[in-house]
Amino acid sequence: MTNRAKVAVGGVVAGVILLWLLPFWAALLVLVGVPAGAYLLLDPSQRKRFRRVSRKQLGR
Repeated sequence: MTNRAKVAVGGVVAGVILLWLLPFWAALLVLVGVPAGAYLLLDPSQRKRFRRVSRKQLGR
């Protein structure tokens, strides 16, 4: 199993656990807020690199 697949499976498992433990709105807030917060913590140069890499992968 590739690293991406492991991360995807981990994300799905974490989402299911959060939905089971928390109300829907709180689980949704965590699932959306954590990646958004992590993106905002990047330096401007890291954000630019991240956007460039994401666009490259979309055009594959």
